[in-house]
Amino acid sequence: MPDYTTKPEGYFANPRKEIAPLLPAHAPRVLEVGCGTGSTLRWLTETGRCSEAVGMELFESAAAVARQHTSRVIVGNAEQLIDGAFDAESFDLVLCLDVLEHMIDPWTFVAKIARLLRPGGTLVASIPNVRHLAVLLPLAFGGRWHYCSHGVLDRTHLRFFTRKSALALLSTEQLAVTRWLRNVSPLPSKSGLVNLLTFGLLRDLLAAQYLIAARRLATPIEE
Repeated sequence: MPDYTTKPEGYFANPRKEIAPLLPAHAPRVLEVGCGTGSTLRWLTETGRCSEAVGMELFESAAAVARQHTSRVIVGNAEQLIDGAFDAESFDLVLCLDVLEHMIDPWTFVAKIARLLRPGGTLVASIPNVRHLAVLLPLAFGGRWHYCSHGVLDRTHLRFFTRKSALALLSTEQLAVTRWLRNVSPLPSKSGLVNLLTFGLLRDLLAAQYLIAARRLATPIEE
């Protein structure tokens, strides 16, 4: 199992409010894969964006906190548990926020998530951008590819994506991408300043992640 013990404090505890533009106005039942301590699910519930929040989490310590404001949290490896955890078409919204890159086979996992969505339901994913300047410059000019405790080159990442491959991951026979956003740090960060000075021309090289929403198509899924 990858070593998650070196993560900075708060890694599992921050609500991901930057996904707000991609969310439906209300999703009665929501699943978050890799819910951490449940901060994002708590935010969705408290703001009326969902009625029932369910989580999947790798670590019992984080899941114990998440249970305080969710109806259910399943603990364990999501790739191994997802097949038997829920009935088909159980959710209106599924969140996979910086989790797909940690998986052995995210393509198969996304297909399984599509099965859990009701027709018209939404999958929202956050996927790190390996084409970021912080990766490209050391690689191109110094031959360096140094894994870190967090960020794009997080040492627990098993897969790496660009914008095109991230969009392809969420474009399947059952899913259609409806909207995507670049997550570029705002001013006064260095990335925000460079983005401003270059009039957005380098925004694909400054995006830390791509935030992507995909809608489950109305065609039935065979059992």
